[in-house]
Amino acid sequence: MFNLGSMFNLGPSEPVVGKANILMECSAIKVFKYIGEDLFANYPKWSPEVKELEQLGDGPVKLGTIARQVRVDQGHRSESKFRITIYEPYKRLAFAGLSEPFRCIYELQDDRDGKSVKLQFTFELLEIQVFMRPFEPLVRTAVQDGAERTVRNIKRLIESEGAAPS
Repeated sequence: MFNLGSMFNLGPSEPVVGKANILMECSAIKVFKYIGEDLFANYPKWSPEVKELEQLGDGPVKLGTIARQVRVDQGHRSESKFRITIYEPYKRLAFAGLSEPFRCIYELQDDRDGKSVKLQFTFELLEIQVFMRPFEPLVRTAVQDGAERTVRNIKRLIESEGAAPS
């Protein structure tokens, strides 16, 4: 396959990473149910850029589950498939792009009494396309802003459920 980047000795780009965390007054069980078990119902809620989300295959969300999503990010429409690569109930959930080079990681750290949990979200854009490299600083800012917005949205949505059982 022809690679314009190699023609100009650009090589692979450095990954673009956005990380954010937030403390929530609920249990890791409740948060994982929202982001893990109920991923297909809730992902478009905390990430409104997701316009279509479809599980490819049957059964509950688990390691290896594959999905197709259509996103509109800052006016740019993209379609991609991803696979659940980590599924550790009440601890970690991760998925990675199959058709695009990205990875999302959600990590939960329960406090000792189980009444609050820290959610850390990491988004990694593993490769920037050559034509986007002049805009890399803007891409990095957008990715970091998106990570921060993601944790705030999840917190707001979960806490708006009020006194729902954890």
